[in-house]
Amino acid sequence: MGELSAAIDHLATEDVSEIPRIQLAEQLLELHWQMARLQAQIARRTGVRLP
Repeated sequence: MGELSAAIDHLATEDVSEIPRIQLAEQLLELHWQMARLQAQIARRTGVRLP
């Protein structure tokens, strides 16, 4: 979860106009996958399952 928080904080402080679009897309994809992994971990630990 620390990785997700760090990624969010990192993106929040950057001026996106200074980031090449491909790098921004890569960062957003990585953030998406980190969030998906976190959701899966939470679901496993709490017993919550999607229909």
